[in-house]
Amino acid sequence: MDKVAFIGLGAMGYPMAAHLARRFPTLVWNRTFRKALKHQEAFGSRAVPLEEVAEAGVIFTCLPTTKEVAQVAERLLPHLRPGTHWVDATSGDPEESRRLAQRLREKGVVYLDAPVSGGTAGAEKGTLTVMLGGPEEAVERVRPYLAYAKKVVHVGPVGAGHAVKAINNALLAVNLWAAGEGLVALVAQGVSAKKALEVINASSGRSNATENLIPERVLTRAFPKTFALGLLVKDLGIAMRVLEGEKAPSPLLRLTREVYEMAKRELGPEADHVEALKLLERWANAEIR
Repeated sequence: MDKVAFIGLGAMGYPMAAHLARRFPTLVWNRTFRKALKHQEAFGSRAVPLEEVAEAGVIFTCLPTTKEVAQVAERLLPHLRPGTHWVDATSGDPEESRRLAQRLREKGVVYLDAPVSGGTAGAEKGTLTVMLGGPEEAVERVRPYLAYAKKVVHVGPVGAGHAVKAINNALLAVNLWAAGEGLVALVAQGVSAKKALEVINASSGRSNATENLIPERVLTRAFPKTFALGLLVKDLGIAMRVLEGEKAPSPLLRLTREVYEMAKRELGPEADHVEALKLLERWANAEIR
């Protein structure tokens, strides 16, 4: 098995890289380097300067946007070896990832977009879903290294993984906001949100928002910071570009993006995405309880 490397030890990347380090010799780099040193101490990975990442046969990235991935790639370009595979777990932009793939191809490096779903809990448990975009042979080459995944789906050519991820997160946003609107109205009628969810989750209106996010974060008022509202808004923007690029009708998703843009302005980009429902509660002068 090749040596692997992981760039970007954020809320998702840190536990993902830990799963790699348990199975493979793993190099780690993070912009805040003390976090790489902490990972080395905790999981036996090896914190290295960025240029040494190029020693790995498989390089993973998990950064905020494709722009940061491209910047890192430019810094690494003089050091990269032909035959290296670059697996990008960033929730990125399909068009930008296709340009990055072409840039890396000039050095003989194979790029695959491989965003993940399952949140920080899935990253910690190693049960993430990976949606891979890239050539079939490259997908099979990297599949054994996806130690943080429970399900791996090859969804199409380069860019397809990021497109599926963006649409998936747009659907998350729709489900969360719609459930919030309905629950606020029910609470105003004197219905316990907990009881309403008991019915909804045994019926056709259930979703991840009603089964997990709202019970664990809204009813408890915990609102843990796991996925920033600003990042969800970024993903909604990518989803809209996918839809507009195909001239697909999208009145509902367009409106959804607008309400989350509003929530971001009111609550700030660092708020957790589930905190968007606080805006609904403010408008209704009622808490979802």
